[in-house]
Amino acid sequence: MRDHRNAIFLARETYRHRRTTDMARLLPLFGALLFMLPLLWSGARTSTGVVYLFAVWAGLILAAALLARRLMRAETAERGGKPGATVDSEPD
Repeated sequence: MRDHRNAIFLARETYRHRRTTDMARLLPLFGALLFMLPLLWSGARTSTGVVYLFAVWAGLILAAALLARRLMRAETAERGGKPGATVDSEPD
């Protein structure tokens, strides 16, 4: 049997926070790839491309807002529930 004291897995919240941070870092690259996708289309109408670009733009704004909200919630929980508190601050 395995020794549970030497588990190699991270805590669930730490793991989620790191993956969310990774998603936030990759979002600009993903957005750039989505913006370049219409360049590969041949014979597509300009109006279709414009609608696509605005949809991608709106989707990226929504994704960034959701990621920022999730990261702020994780940092607030990490700091003891005080939004403006720092990690090193002493309790009142």
